[in-house]
Amino acid sequence: MDMSQELKKILDNKDITIVFQPIVSLKDGTIVGYEALTRGPKDSPLSNPEKLFTAAEALNKLWDLECLCRSKAIEKACNIDTNKLLFLNVDPLILKDEKFRKGFTKKFLHKYNMCPESIIFELTERTCIKDYKSFRAALDNYVEEGYKIAIDDAGAGYSGLKMISETKPHYIKIDIYLIRDIHKDSFKQHLIKMLVELADNTNIKLIAEGIEIEEELAKLIELGVNIGQGYFIQRPSDLLIDIKEGVKNTILKYHKQYKNNLHFNNFIGQIVRKDAAFNMNTPCFKLKELFDTTSITGVCIVDNYIPVGLIMKHSLDSMLATQYGLSIFLKRSVTLVMDQNPLIVDYNTPVSDVSNAAMERQDKNLYDYIIVTKDSKYFGIVTVKKLLQFTTTLERNYAKELNPLTGLPGNILIENRLKDILSCKGNFCVLYFDLDNFKVYNDNYGFENGDKIIKFTANLIQKYVNYSSNYNNFVGHIGGDDFIAIIDEAYDDCKNLCESIIEEFDKKILDFFNDKDKENSYIIATDRKGQKDIFDITSISIAGIYGDFYSFANSNDIAKNTSSIKKIVKGLRHSNYRINMLK
Repeated sequence: MDMSQELKKILDNKDITIVFQPIVSLKDGTIVGYEALTRGPKDSPLSNPEKLFTAAEALNKLWDLECLCRSKAIEKACNIDTNKLLFLNVDPLILKDEKFRKGFTKKFLHKYNMCPESIIFELTERTCIKDYKSFRAALDNYVEEGYKIAIDDAGAGYSGLKMISETKPHYIKIDIYLIRDIHKDSFKQHLIKMLVELADNTNIKLIAEGIEIEEELAKLIELGVNIGQGYFIQRPSDLLIDIKEGVKNTILKYHKQYKNNLHFNNFIGQIVRKDAAFNMNTPCFKLKELFDTTSITGVCIVDNYIPVGLIMKHSLDSMLATQYGLSIFLKRSVTLVMDQNPLIVDYNTPVSDVSNAAMERQDKNLYDYIIVTKDSKYFGIVTVKKLLQFTTTLERNYAKELNPLTGLPGNILIENRLKDILSCKGNFCVLYFDLDNFKVYNDNYGFENGDKIIKFTANLIQKYVNYSSNYNNFVGHIGGDDFIAIIDEAYDDCKNLCESIIEEFDKKILDFFNDKDKENSYIIATDRKGQKDIFDITSISIAGIYGDFYSFANSNDIAKNTSSIKKIVKGLRHSNYRINMLK
């Protein structure tokens, strides 16, 4: 069949179908928005959307097809709730098309009483972007009009790190390849953790695409991904439907299970100031009066309790101080002058993450308020002054509890971390590290050299425990030659970690011995009874337990459990480890 004729027939008859797939919060199962998806005629060789768009591109009809898809999607979604988003797939090059830039979408939205703020342009990977400078300029034009940008299929095709860096999107949609069987693949899990950290620090929202089984959903929630879509949640439908109650309950179950699966950190909600928010219709003069008569220097703008912007006193004053500023803006809506992309963070976001994100803002926004949400709705604000005061106090108090030799957290902080894992569901690994024949070394080589081995051991454990950049991981110095690590990794990863530490320890510990003892692989020293004996070169014993610590009553129970394992490991010659699985 002639594809050009088939495509012409589809375009002339507007013979496409639009279906909608829900995009949902992985915190509570509420609908965040819908992605509009295109299907060709069922009996056509172009019924598959990929074939349809490939044909349109080859025949120079991409604009015509995109135009048809967008208009039908908006028309069909005209009854969408005002607090829900509509994701529209767009080829990146279309944004630079003059026909597109003349406001086609905005006019069509107005016809159906929809606003740009409800539209997310989802940039597909069909085209490689060659001129990022002009592309970025085109993007800025739409962002200024209120539209938001999502990068589709991140991690596949053209949707790589360069595209993310150049476009600085509001949303990143993780490619289905990285989601598939993520519960079985620790490498994919590490990649997702990196993306979660990036999103947390840059105020980008992360969406997992293609969630097809419950195990994938559970692992994504555990990793901190807050938005998702896929067949397990809801298949595409002709209507804008909600997800099933059973699926929503499953999301709530896993979120409850993992919500405390910890950043081991203070969260931003602890220092929130519950200032009043103002709706989008508030005229500028109302806020001018507020700023002039109170100590408040900024307010959050909301739409149905959802934050949509921020206006700071200095920004409003600057706008009103322009030549015609008073006459143009004073009686008009604050939406004309507000910042549409303020820093918005969840109540449970670690203070350290918020601090990093706040300091990475442009200089002009450095001292703007930070908006805090709870269950996606406005909760309050945090000032930069309060944030700095709080982080300084945290650092001062934390420093008091560090071991003076290694700089690692001491027993009070260790106890706090152990209490944390006792209070939440989820699997952790607790490892106790103890040096063998260390006292003999100290007696023969002196305490200064003994301290060098202690520092070497501390650095070695930190190197491997912190290799994954997982903020949940923790290393503490109990005292002397005893250390502890709390690890939020898969069981096999914990075993690999122990093996790596032992391998490097046994190789580098020899550097601390003289040539004779190194060659012998032992030292001759006096034992506790005053008699000379042969002692092996200093080695390391690692005793661990892995699983859900929720059943332990207190940290002493953990210590007792691990102590029995440590006796077994220390009874073996040379460096060894053992990790018992909790039942």
